[in-house]
Order: sequence, then C-alpha cells, then structure tokens
Amino acid sequence: MPNPARSPQFQHAAVLSRSLEGEPMAQTLQVAAFLGELGLQATPLYMHAVEVPERVAAGEFDLIIALGGDGTMLRAGHFCAPAGIPLLGINEGNFGFLIELERHTWREMLPRLLSGEYRLEKRMLIHAELWREGKQIGAWEALNEAMIGRGRLARPVHLAASLDGQPLTTYVADGLIIATATGSTAYALAAGGPVLPPELRNMVLVPVAAHLSMERAIVLAEGSVIRVEMKRGVEPVLTIDGQQPIEVQLGDWVELRASSHSLNFLRFKDPGDFYARLLHIMDNNPAAQATDTETR
Repeated sequence: MPNPARSPQFQHAAVLSRSLEGEPMAQTLQVAAFLGELGLQATPLYMHAVEVPERVAAGEFDLIIALGGDGTMLRAGHFCAPAGIPLLGINEGNFGFLIELERHTWREMLPRLLSGEYRLEKRMLIHAELWREGKQIGAWEALNEAMIGRGRLARPVHLAASLDGQPLTTYVADGLIIATATGSTAYALAAGGPVLPPELRNMVLVPVAAHLSMERAIVLAEGSVIRVEMKRGVEPVLTIDGQQPIEVQLGDWVELRASSHSLNFLRFKDPGDFYARLLHIMDNNPAAQATDTETR
C-alpha cells in the first residue's frame, strides 16, 4: 500500500490531447468526463496550445494526464517538471516506456487517484548550457538526452570531453549522446548504450558511430559535470530530446549536469514493471509495426 505521505489528494487535473480532433480528442474528453464522475475536476486541453504551459506554471492544476505516446510524455514533461506537477500517461500511440496506462485499463485504474493507491517515481533531467567565447548562449532541460553531433553532412565531428574539470577523451564520431536514466531506453539504447534503472541520477555518455576513438558507453557518477567542446566538424548541432537542432560553432562547448528540477511520473504498478515492460517491448519490436508517426 502506498505511503499516504506520498499520495496527495488531487483537486484539478488537466487532460491533454495531442490532437485537436479525431480519436485522440474524443478519448481525452472521455477521460475528463470519467474523472468528473469520480468527483475530480478535470479540464480537457490541446497540449500544443500556447496557454497550456502558462496555466501549468501558474499552478492551476495539480495533476497532468497526457494521452499519446512517449513523444507526448516528453513534451508534457518539459512543463510539468519545473512546476513540480505529477504526470500520468495513457497510451494512444504505438508503444511507450514512459506510459503507465493502456486504452483498455484506464477506467479500472483511475479511481485509485482518489484512494491514494499510487506512487510517484522521480526522474532526473539534464541541465545543458551552450557557451561561446565565455558567454552563455542558451540553456535547456532534457528528460531523455542531449546530443552533440554532425549536421546535414555525413562527416564525423571531433569532440573533446572533460569530466569534473579533468580531460576525459576525444571522440571522433557522428555524435555524442548524453542521456539520463530515462533516456537510456531511447536514442542511447539504439546507439548501443546500457539501460539504467529509471530513478538513477546518473548520466551516460554514448558515442554514435565512433571512428578510431572511444566507442564504449560510460556511466558517470551521480553529481558529475561533463563539458563537451566542439573541436572540428561541418555544421555541427546540439539537439535536446530530439527537438529542433541548435547551431554549434567550432570552439563552442556544452556543459551538462543534473538539473535542479525532477519529473514525477505517477505510477500504479510496482517498480519491477519497468523491466517487464522493457522486455515486452524489445521482444515484440512494436516500432517495426508502427503506423503512427509518434513512436518514441
């Protein structure tokens, strides 16, 4: 039975749809109506609407329920984490490591929100800063990973990595992934990295197509600070959680550490379900069967 101290009574949930119309919005309206019948105020919203992050940041909601796949969860997580609001996922995509409920289980499980039969699973984010000539150009938060690598041209980049102020190695590769435990089941896994337990606060370095340089993944100690400097490359870029690439110039560096924010996933299942889900997804390879554009 979950600890009541970790199971607050929710008052107002936002139920987010990844689409303004069709089945996703219809399902969102059904979930919101069901929560209303349970006595929990629920507001259905289109998650890409400009005002949604603003309303979340203002504290209008104390729970976010997102319908979609892992891509939807990533987007919702970016505005839930700074606000400290728990996030619950209902699967409307093809598969998801971050999703908790399936289309056929949410009616059975959602009443547990009122009885406190759930737990909060804390996930680390990465804080990434881009520096140029001693000045900070920008800062971002990543739930999955930051990736520094080549742009449009198929030429390797040269990246000098240092750890806690000490030189580590130089990578000659298509890129370098710096992932959280959450991201260890995403791009980092596809590049040959290890799977980390979800609540670890460690970063993992995973080179992509390394050439005559360090090709193994490295799991860093908790609290580590990694600096990656662009030494050579054509049109290199920085990407955060697979979003729009950010231009990086030669001599720029990216500094990465654990963010001060964490994301709380709301879970009904035992912690061991993470591994059961992982093996089920790997055995069935749903990405190969996907028809939806959102598979991550």
